[in-house]
Amino acid sequence: MNVAVTMFCGGRGAAGIARGMLGVPGVVLSLIVNGYDNGLSTGALRRYLPGMLGPSDFRKNLLLHLDPADPAQAALAAVLDHRLPGGTTPAGLAAVIESIDARRGRFAALPEAARAAVTADLRVFARRLAAYPHGLDLSDCALGNLVFAGAYLRLGRDFNAAVDACARTFGSPVRLLNVTNGENAFLAALRRDGSLLADEAEIVAPQGPGMITDLFLLREPLGARRRAELEALPPAWTREVLGRERAEVTPNPRALEAIRDADLIVYGPGTPHSSLLPSYLTPGVADAVARSRAAAKVFVVNTRGDHDIRGLSAPDLVDRTLAYLGDPRNGRRLVTHVLSHRASAPHAPDAPAVPYGLLDRGEWAGARWIGADLDHFGVHHPGRTAEALLAIRDEAALARAR
Repeated sequence: MNVAVTMFCGGRGAAGIARGMLGVPGVVLSLIVNGYDNGLSTGALRRYLPGMLGPSDFRKNLLLHLDPADPAQAALAAVLDHRLPGGTTPAGLAAVIESIDARRGRFAALPEAARAAVTADLRVFARRLAAYPHGLDLSDCALGNLVFAGAYLRLGRDFNAAVDACARTFGSPVRLLNVTNGENAFLAALRRDGSLLADEAEIVAPQGPGMITDLFLLREPLGARRRAELEALPPAWTREVLGRERAEVTPNPRALEAIRDADLIVYGPGTPHSSLLPSYLTPGVADAVARSRAAAKVFVVNTRGDHDIRGLSAPDLVDRTLAYLGDPRNGRRLVTHVLSHRASAPHAPDAPAVPYGLLDRGEWAGARWIGADLDHFGVHHPGRTAEALLAIRDEAALARAR
């Protein structure tokens, strides 16, 4: 019997769990991702193609099923992860496209259908670059992001259609879904000391000890002039101004369907303020979770720290999730279980703290707290974590049936 698992995730934080789920017969996996990544070459690409969301986290999730020991799959991974060297020109990009088309070097084992699709989309992007050669430095661009950009242009600037097309090209067994209908939006945040984090890249970058208190999804990116204006205001005023500039986004109906039809919902680990919490701000998501047939809705605690969660404990992260879902007291049972690495097992020293006695008490915010041996060199062990999550689901389903 198939088990439908829907997981909120980003690009890498929940990759081990996803791989573990893909290794379980009968699991049908849907991943819900947002496209607000705005760092480095992804940010440069978004500025070059105004209106496009960030493809980076979607690209990373296309790598989940690819086995480096299989030549054809290794060639697919090479396309997704190849980074263009510094100083790459449009002619240099054309040379890379020719190498893929001729299946030379690391692209030699590329399957024919993928070769045709990849080169077609890269050529769409290359034509755009030839027509508008200024405004994009190709240095360190992930080739897979340019495949996404070409698909986006080819499909009438429909980001979700581009996600679907790339999933087909790379043979993904995962139902990969953008949480919204593709509206462009940008992240910003405020820290407790009132300092402004002007974009997603700053939110996930190294920063001081003060925790993030407010997260905003904005219609427009904060340029240097606008940032200076906001930083001159008292923090309370900045908060009010940014609140008035929130982006209007709509939910992807297929994402809502995947939530409602899930047997198990997983709030995956990762960088909460960029990869996870923004997804929960999407209208309709909380209602879909509340109406879901899922027997268990499990929050998975990070096994290591991230820059954006400094000062936050594991229960704090659960509380943040509930707050951004609009259910701070968990009255709608949007989180039924919390799964964390067992405190007695070896653990990364910077991981979100689980307060002493919480595992013994076994409850937080009305959710059952469960500890297990999940850590594997600072990340979640794929098999053990998938097994623990499915066991929670099975136990909850059995209890419901009684």
